[in-house]
Amino acid sequence: MIGPELKLTGVGKRFDWLPDPLLDDLSLTVAPGEVLALVGPSGVGKSTLLRMIGGVDTVFAGHVTIDGIEAREAPPAGFVFQDPRLLPWLTALENIRAVRPATALGEAANLLSRVGLAGYEHAYPHELSGGMQRRVAIARALSVNPRLLLLDEPFVSLDRALAREMEQLLAGLLDTDHPTTVLVTHLNEDAAALADRAVVLAGRPARIALDYRFESPRGSRDAAERDRIVSRLAEAALEPVR
Repeated sequence: MIGPELKLTGVGKRFDWLPDPLLDDLSLTVAPGEVLALVGPSGVGKSTLLRMIGGVDTVFAGHVTIDGIEAREAPPAGFVFQDPRLLPWLTALENIRAVRPATALGEAANLLSRVGLAGYEHAYPHELSGGMQRRVAIARALSVNPRLLLLDEPFVSLDRALAREMEQLLAGLLDTDHPTTVLVTHLNEDAAALADRAVVLAGRPARIALDYRFESPRGSRDAAERDRIVSRLAEAALEPVR
């Protein structure tokens, strides 16, 4: 089943310790099943927007809706964080069911199989490599909500070879399940590999410096096209925001 429509309307966010708003009157729509990359420098508000969409941050101006329902009232999103955040005393199978106890054992085992971890159901986090732990985190997010995925720098601290392996895994899942997905990343290469569209945030308060829908679908882009995307996103981050 294709993912929901995601809509941000007039979103604003202010912190007492900042002289200017972090976000002000920001509006954005993500189509059902679309993969949107949010890119921009650290501190621009990308992860804050992700928490708003996930219903974790509810103190802001404007509206964030998921298929017309306010995010704080909508079913929780499947969240993949910058680190796996697995509970060390639980097995891979138990870590999945810990966040959603209604997940049947067979369903949890199937999710582990889908991310390439068949046979590791009863392994503890310390018995898994860093990449394998991140696979468990992806399976856990799918168990929570396979229709809406929020990815917060999911490849941070990974070497590029392992990051590329994880990109390929995610690309396969996105092509199969068609969830609406928001990928927060500071690496334009990740956006070029995984997204249908990228929004570059810049300035304070953050503004949309570029809303760029890619010409060809994921999986069909050659190295030259990915390089063009990377260059255009980098240029937009340096342009004055109007």
